[in-house]
Amino acid sequence: MSFAALRRTLKRNASKRSPAPDGNNPDTGSPHIMSQKSDLSVALEDCMGALDLFLRNDFEEALTRLQSKTKESMYHSLTYATILQMQAMMTFDPQNILEAGNTMKDAQAVCQRFRKKPSFNSLMNKQFTEEEIHAELCYAECLLQRAALTFLQDENMISFIKGGIKVRSSYQTYKELHTILQSSNYTQGENHSHFEAGAKLGVGAFNLTLSMLPTRILRLLEFVGFSGNKEHGLQQLQEGASTNTFRAFLCTMLLLCYHTFMSFILGTGDGDVEDAEKLLQPYLRQYPKGAIFLFFAGRIEELKGNLDTAIKRFEECCEAQQLWKQFHHMCYWELMWCFTYKKQWKMAYFYADLLSKESAWSKATYAYMKGAYLSMLSKEECKPFGESEVELFRQVPGLKQKIAGKSLPTEKFAIRKARRYLAENHTPLPAPPLEMMYIWNGFTVIGKHRDLTEGMLKTLDEAQKKMEPNSTSDYTIDDQCLMSLLKGLCLKHLGYHEEAEHYFTLVLCNETQIRYDHYLVPNALLEHGLLCMELGRKEEGIKLLETAKQNYKNYSMESRTHFRIQAALQKARLTVENGVHSVPCTP
Repeated sequence: MSFAALRRTLKRNASKRSPAPDGNNPDTGSPHIMSQKSDLSVALEDCMGALDLFLRNDFEEALTRLQSKTKESMYHSLTYATILQMQAMMTFDPQNILEAGNTMKDAQAVCQRFRKKPSFNSLMNKQFTEEEIHAELCYAECLLQRAALTFLQDENMISFIKGGIKVRSSYQTYKELHTILQSSNYTQGENHSHFEAGAKLGVGAFNLTLSMLPTRILRLLEFVGFSGNKEHGLQQLQEGASTNTFRAFLCTMLLLCYHTFMSFILGTGDGDVEDAEKLLQPYLRQYPKGAIFLFFAGRIEELKGNLDTAIKRFEECCEAQQLWKQFHHMCYWELMWCFTYKKQWKMAYFYADLLSKESAWSKATYAYMKGAYLSMLSKEECKPFGESEVELFRQVPGLKQKIAGKSLPTEKFAIRKARRYLAENHTPLPAPPLEMMYIWNGFTVIGKHRDLTEGMLKTLDEAQKKMEPNSTSDYTIDDQCLMSLLKGLCLKHLGYHEEAEHYFTLVLCNETQIRYDHYLVPNALLEHGLLCMELGRKEEGIKLLETAKQNYKNYSMESRTHFRIQAALQKARLTVENGVHSVPCTP
């Protein structure tokens, strides 16, 4: 069932339900118990109960429990929208993203009704009831989540600029709320622990996120003078995750996403998998069939290189629930990569094919990946699939889609790569699954296991031999430079550092002859810089990274490369400057 259909069903059901007789609500207890608690306390308990249902895969019941009060309760409205947000963040489904954005906007309007009337005073100079201070917190959280959705639609600077007002307002509110917590004038209410955890969620999220952003984006957002402190952000989130509060799960989710995804896709792969495992274990014990936690368990095993265990976990995740198929899709995506790392091209094709039939995220990317896997097989091996790589690659440009007026970066990359197949006498791509694997930083995963890395190096050698008959094509230099970059990565992970440096330098030497794949040069500089840092040549590494950052623009997946460069520069400078840290976003 699609989420939009599920939501319509919930609305119909809500209109048919009548309140329990005599005001007794089986979910919140007797009237006597309710009279002893504030409306805010009852709402928080009810929302935590709904969240518990959600984590047990009882998605429809969780949303039903929340839906009837979304117009009157800020926490019910926020929780309802947050569940949609989690689905959108984990599935990347365009319809889910739009639906979550609209619902979060509605939640923001509900929170606004509970806020203290506006004045020229800062939050510090106002007197709040407990309900009003929670309204400020919930309002800031709505803005933060809406900004995250804006970025999710397209990971580039335009998204940050469009989300800038939401980000700035939320940022300032969290700063002031954190200051209020430290103030001697602040009186703790009965729901203080929930408020404190919420402030830690916001401060932690901003510090962690800002620490990852390229400098030019920070300037565009007018964050001059501030930079996120990663360690402070992780500490705040860790403290929030360790509480028994409404936002403990959200703090845990953000930490899991950072350690298992953000640090790998938008960083250098420095996420703490051990910390992620420690965070996950209590939830796995409490929710052994919880789809979200089975998925993260699979992702952790994948990052450790335990691919067979990871595959088993992802399969368990798919079996755990059948209502929200989008959760299956993110498992299919990870299963596709697990089989890619194992060089089992037929199984990788199988999951790419499932995604192309069931997922709405990017039909162009899925078609490209199907063609990529078939290109690794012989013509005889391709026959049972009833498709050919050429047909699939030629379909890719026509499958382009726009979400909120923007195209997906990965989709743009796939379309550019597939264009060479439009010519009648086309030049085949040399090793397309391995190139896309690099885009998603998969070499960081296989690099932890020598046998996987050696297998990829062998595949690259075989691909290079197949390129020889096309040695005079327009794509020859581009393809040779791609092989050099990927071989350099394999050799670096295998410990052959001089050979790796040779291949990275080879890309730079051929820069002026590259005709199409201009992204190769800044990425070769990035990888060379990372290698220099590993070898203790920090200053040389920083120089290479700065060159990649300053001298190149308008190339494929540019934003993703800039995120990685920023992460590498931060790591290098912290070492060179003997641990000098940036200023956290708390006063």
